[in-house]
Amino acid sequence: MLVLALAVLFGALALNGYSQGVSGRTGSAPAAAAATPPAAEGPVLRMGDEGPQARRMAARTIALTFDDGPDPTWTPRILEVLRRHRAKATFFVVGTRVNEHPELVRRILADGHELGSHTYTHPELSGLPRWRRGLELTLTQNAIAGATGQRVVLFRPPFSGTPGQLTAADMAVLRDAGQAGHLTVLTDLDTKDWQRPGVAAIVAAAVPVRAGQGAVVLMHDGGGDRSQTVAALDRLLPVLARRGYRFTTVSAGMGAETPAPQAAGADRLRGSALRYAQAGAGWVAGAMGVLLVVALALNGVRLVMQVTAARVHVRRIRRRPRRAPVLPPVSVIVPAYNEAANIAATVTSLVGSDYPYLEVIVVDDGSRDGTADIVERLGLPGVRVIRQANAGKPAALNTGIRYARSEVVVLVDGDTVFQPDTVFRLVQGFADPSVGAVAGNAKVANRRGLLGRWQHLEYVISFNLDRRLFDLAACMPTIPGAVGAFRRAALVDVGGVPADTLAEDTDLTMAVLRAGWRVGYEEWAIAWTEAPGSLRQLYRQRYRWCYGTLQAMWKHRGAIVERQPGGALGRRGMPYLAIFHIALPLAAPATDVMALYAAAFLPWVPILAAWLGLLAAQTLTAAYALRLDRERYGPLWSLPLQQVVYRQLMYLVVVQSVVTALVGNRLRWHRMVRTGEAANLVRAAAR
Repeated sequence: MLVLALAVLFGALALNGYSQGVSGRTGSAPAAAAATPPAAEGPVLRMGDEGPQARRMAARTIALTFDDGPDPTWTPRILEVLRRHRAKATFFVVGTRVNEHPELVRRILADGHELGSHTYTHPELSGLPRWRRGLELTLTQNAIAGATGQRVVLFRPPFSGTPGQLTAADMAVLRDAGQAGHLTVLTDLDTKDWQRPGVAAIVAAAVPVRAGQGAVVLMHDGGGDRSQTVAALDRLLPVLARRGYRFTTVSAGMGAETPAPQAAGADRLRGSALRYAQAGAGWVAGAMGVLLVVALALNGVRLVMQVTAARVHVRRIRRRPRRAPVLPPVSVIVPAYNEAANIAATVTSLVGSDYPYLEVIVVDDGSRDGTADIVERLGLPGVRVIRQANAGKPAALNTGIRYARSEVVVLVDGDTVFQPDTVFRLVQGFADPSVGAVAGNAKVANRRGLLGRWQHLEYVISFNLDRRLFDLAACMPTIPGAVGAFRRAALVDVGGVPADTLAEDTDLTMAVLRAGWRVGYEEWAIAWTEAPGSLRQLYRQRYRWCYGTLQAMWKHRGAIVERQPGGALGRRGMPYLAIFHIALPLAAPATDVMALYAAAFLPWVPILAAWLGLLAAQTLTAAYALRLDRERYGPLWSLPLQQVVYRQLMYLVVVQSVVTALVGNRLRWHRMVRTGEAANLVRAAAR
């Protein structure tokens, strides 16, 4: 569904780019060697099997021709001058402009003038493949048919001149046009009004050199400022009229005054459909342009907010007054379901903590891989194992909370390894009696390979910078399941760990905030966790996280209108999540398509500069975040690839999560397969 939507979006943008990217240019085509001119001189060429047949205007007959219109500013002014002087002319129109201003094309015909084709997008036809040349002619025919109900016979190639300037490539273009039923109209007198040489110069260029000689005169009613053309036409017509010239259409000048053929119904229908499609594509391109600018601006705003908040957070920590450490008894609860790969390392790291008053409760939630047996065989002091039938992570946590003896409870995932001082650092925040919970700093242990590096950067940059910001704003929405501490009183206030969302950690944290407790962040309470080792596992994990976060946001939507105690969450935390974690990823597929469109149809230098500028800002932010976490800068080299590959995976997660939520499906629990790699790496690093 998403692929189809993006394909339609890109098709609309491509149509707009094709229609607008090159249309309406004026000027001369690149110089090339001239071909052998037609046998008979003349600007009107019929390309038949027997070769080109050329005709010219009768004596004292001027066929005024106007290219590159219709234009809403200049075409009406030119029509008014022609009406005032009772002169007729031929307008060679660009198909995209016909679709934009069909009323002007109808007015041209209503005033007794003639239409001709000037291609759909005004390209240099001799440099295009044959299929593209045919497309240009067909689309223009359809556009004119949809606007007027007529077919056009006359055709003028863009950048054309006099018959003597034709090249061999030009002749091939004219032969293709002749086979399509077109009569090619070149020019005798090119006023070069597109160069804006001055009114006098335009008038002089439009006067035949030999008195009384007929001519096809080239002027323009579109493609730029045509004020000189309008003024020159108003001066030229009376001058030539006094010399006995008449002003007529190309067809009338050759004695062919038969009405233009009517277009078939199918051609009219295609033309109307093309006009509406072009209009819709233009609207889509405009809207997407605005969306792209807004997305870039919001990304920039987020980077500024993150860096500013991190700097303030660092200064606040440095200025924090020294106080005696608090050492309340702590119960660590480890919910475990088939965690045989990591459980020994997790429990060993907890028992090896330098915290003096600690009990560890492992709740085996119906594991089938011997998780509980592994813990019991360790025989570690202060460790209890509680077995229960499989009921899910929230139930396992609540079981552990019921058995816990301490007033401070630390919740730890079964794949997580603590540093010796992690528990101590976590509980120092509880010196403030208003603090109900403290989030720790979860780090990726298995960061080898691109996927591991990308997740490592995401944890350090996005998650931890955001947590510093949330800490300052007193609206921390999530304490990670890997490392977090709670005051038992806060857990009692909210009724324990909720089980009605898939992001129980986010749901629980929001409930604690709304109950009036503060939630803090301790960046040096470090825990090492095993991140998904494959794209499939990563997608399933983040899909569960994102969908669960949406559930939690909906469940706690009442915080938006609360003043206290959930006001900070409603006023600051949830809008931040909605904008930067939901809305921006939702818009990302469309903005990426818009970026591809811009690269294909717009000047690529500013597009590349904008992308490189944003990447540079993200790199500097990432370097600052790594420095704050005392991490090496080495993984930064993978950041550009993360923006191209990993980012797309993350926004697909958000898109699918939102769709799942909207259609009302219930996402089942997805569990990641553990390998024990993280625990092995942590042990190796310790050695």
